[in-house]
Amino acid sequence: MARLKGKRIVIVGGTTGLGYSAAECFVGEGARVILVGRNEANSSKAEATLGREVSRALVGDAREGKTAEQAIALCQDAFGGFEGLYHVAGGSGRKMGDGPLHEVTDEGIEATLSLNLSSMILSNRAAVQALMKAEQGGSILNMASTLGHFPSPQFFSTHVYAAAKSAVYGFTRSIAAYYASYDIRINTLAPGLVETPMAQRAAGDETILEFIKTKQPLDGGRIGSPVDFDGAALYFMSDESRFTTGQTLFVDGGWTVSEGQTPTGL
Repeated sequence: MARLKGKRIVIVGGTTGLGYSAAECFVGEGARVILVGRNEANSSKAEATLGREVSRALVGDAREGKTAEQAIALCQDAFGGFEGLYHVAGGSGRKMGDGPLHEVTDEGIEATLSLNLSSMILSNRAAVQALMKAEQGGSILNMASTLGHFPSPQFFSTHVYAAAKSAVYGFTRSIAAYYASYDIRINTLAPGLVETPMAQRAAGDETILEFIKTKQPLDGGRIGSPVDFDGAALYFMSDESRFTTGQTLFVDGGWTVSEGQTPTGL
């Protein structure tokens, strides 16, 4: 039996990486999906690959409040309803001025928080408004990061990004408590290092890859693949999680329980 049969889900950040991998999984389990991405070419390709009978792609910036609202309205218009939001959008602020605190720029603070925190708050607001208006329950899944709780100062010192991802936990738990009586479940998925466009710097650094062998020791010690997260996302978006809210699941290859020895032994 398809585990998402009849579900209509919006994936913000759904045209590449973790979001698109989840979209393929969700469709395979019976869902219909709205994919939100900033790149028109990626959006068109994703919709064409999945097929318009089960998907629509919306080009938009998650940092703008209207984007999630439009995506949910499209879901309702195209597929007749809306049951879930998976917020994946975010990314490193390194190129925008994030880094070690003493080097962080004013622009880097604003840009990194907007990309990773404000965008999620906006999409979550649109989702709870829609679910409350429809007088139905539903599921929201937010993307955090292991770096929000388990730092790596030698290789991943982007302090504003860590602050934003740490805030995802607190925000999610707070709204999960508030909206539980509305039967709206809100949870968090926290990945380790995953092979996505954001991870290109790390994936091309041999020293970091050696570190990852012991920091994420599962399955031979490697960077995660987007498909490694599909099962967790599927659980949270399905009725199997109907009694689960305010929780964080770390899917990190062992990051949170491993020391991670660098080649120098530090």
